[in-house]
Amino acid sequence: MKKKIAILGSTGSIGKCLLKIIEKDLKSFNVILLSAHKNYRELFIQARKFKVKNLIISDYESYCKAKVSSYNRNINIFNNFNQFSEIFKTKIDYTMSSIVGLDGLKPTLNIIKYTETIAIANKESIICGWNLISKKLIRYNTKFTPVDSEHFSIWSSLNSNFAIIEKIYLTASGGPFLNYKFHEMKKIRINDALNHPTWSMGKKISIDSATLINKVFEVIEAKKIFNVNYNNLDILIHPNSYAHALIKFKNGVTKIIVHDTTMKIPIFNSIYNHSSAILRTKKIDLKKLNSLNLIKPKKFKFPILGLINILPNKDSLFETVLVTANDYLVNLFLKKKIPFIDIALILIKISKMKMFKKFMKKSPASLSKILNTRNYTIEFLNNFFKKII
Repeated sequence: MKKKIAILGSTGSIGKCLLKIIEKDLKSFNVILLSAHKNYRELFIQARKFKVKNLIISDYESYCKAKVSSYNRNINIFNNFNQFSEIFKTKIDYTMSSIVGLDGLKPTLNIIKYTETIAIANKESIICGWNLISKKLIRYNTKFTPVDSEHFSIWSSLNSNFAIIEKIYLTASGGPFLNYKFHEMKKIRINDALNHPTWSMGKKISIDSATLINKVFEVIEAKKIFNVNYNNLDILIHPNSYAHALIKFKNGVTKIIVHDTTMKIPIFNSIYNHSSAILRTKKIDLKKLNSLNLIKPKKFKFPILGLINILPNKDSLFETVLVTANDYLVNLFLKKKIPFIDIALILIKISKMKMFKKFMKKSPASLSKILNTRNYTIEFLNNFFKKII
């Protein structure tokens, strides 16, 4: 019997990669639902190719255009993520949640009850709303798989036995500015920051990798997913990105998980769920394996890593403040409104403000509290930058 599949964010890089995997094994999969924000034309192309009958287009203007398009025959088109009950009469087998940013949290929460397994590639949802996600996973007996390469590597090595962890090391390439001196950071241009040495990624994640805020976020993810304290997590610089994580177990054994720098590997394994399916990959790269070159990051060069030291151990709304402020600052940099170095410096400044530190003691008890915190942070930043830009 074919596996029934839903992809939230199918026009993004993760969604496209998953569809390429499915295309090579159409006898095993039946795509039930695809979604996009604005790109309805590409969504129609995907729907025709994979014979998908249900589409969600979350941008209202794009939804309206899609509804009157001649391509929408025999396709059910919805405008929001509150209509899953109209699409799914029974639980489907697998959902990929890959909508970018905090906008992916509500769809993730809404679809959990309708799917046997959910693979989450949306780190903001995990960072800001893991407590809400985990409760729903338990309530609806839904299995979860992380898709971030680091977290997938750890997940695949633990078999859900998190109690055996002594220490987790997440690796970072160091981005394009690993060998820069701090004063050189002031002259960085957009193209410099987008030129990642080992990964091919979108603009937002490329900038996050250059500042290393992505590693701060991945530490938060790991803390929540694997239920460990921050003092059991660390970051190592690993320039060639071949080793994705190291796990030191309480029995004295340490595992190093290596694979090529492609998201195809965690995505493939998430949908086949450790079955006998074979993914053809490159041979083990002995040259890289013999020169892992793991080093501790220098915080004077990447001051943003200092944020890890102030993170509260309990789930809080402060994580939403960090995610929102970083998104805002990266957007300003990409619009050439602020220099690259200000992303880190302003984010650190915000983290020390009394008005935001109070969120460290506030629980993300509901989706509305998380979204209200995001709106509060954006409003502050709008007013702040009106004065200086």
